[in-house]
Amino acid sequence: MPRRIRGRAWVVGDHVDTDVIIPARYLTTSDPVELARHVLEDLDPTLKSRIQPGDILVAGDNFGCGSSREHAPIALKAAGIACVVARSFARIFYRNAVNVGLPVVQCKQGVPVASERVVVVDFDAGTVTDEATGAVYPAEPLPEVMREILEAGGLVPYVARRLEEQRRHAAASA
Repeated sequence: MPRRIRGRAWVVGDHVDTDVIIPARYLTTSDPVELARHVLEDLDPTLKSRIQPGDILVAGDNFGCGSSREHAPIALKAAGIACVVARSFARIFYRNAVNVGLPVVQCKQGVPVASERVVVVDFDAGTVTDEATGAVYPAEPLPEVMREILEAGGLVPYVARRLEEQRRHAAASA
C-alpha cells in the first residue's frame, strides 16, 4: 500500500449498498475482471467507462451497506479504484475491502469535493486533501495490522507472508 494515493475523485452519495456497487445479477461469477465491467452501473451507467486506474471513490454515510459478499470491494479494486473515502462505512464492507487489499479511509466530517477533482489521501498524515482548494480533511488512522494487510495486498498474502516468517524463524531456531 502506498503511503499516499493521488487520484481523481468520483463522488457518490450516502447509503450506496453492495447491490449498487455490483448488481446481484452479476454475482454468478467471482472473476474480478467480469465484476469490474459492471461496477456501479445501476448508479451511473457511464461511470465505469470514466474510471481510470488510481481514481478515488468519495462517498457519504454508510458506504457498502447491504450484503457481506466480497464481490463489491473486489469489483471496485478491479475497476481501478485505488481507495474509497467515506464519511462512514458498513463494517463488513470495511473489513472485506481491507481483506481484498482495497484501501478505505473514513473521514467523519466528509470530503465535500466535486467529481473529477484531484484528491490526495495521505495515510501517514491521516488526511485527505482537495488539490483544487487546498482544503485538508482529517481521516481516521488505520490500525497498524490493517496497514500491514493492505501493504501485503490483502489478507491472503498477509497470512502467507506471516506463515513464511514463522517457518523461517522456526528453521533458524532449530
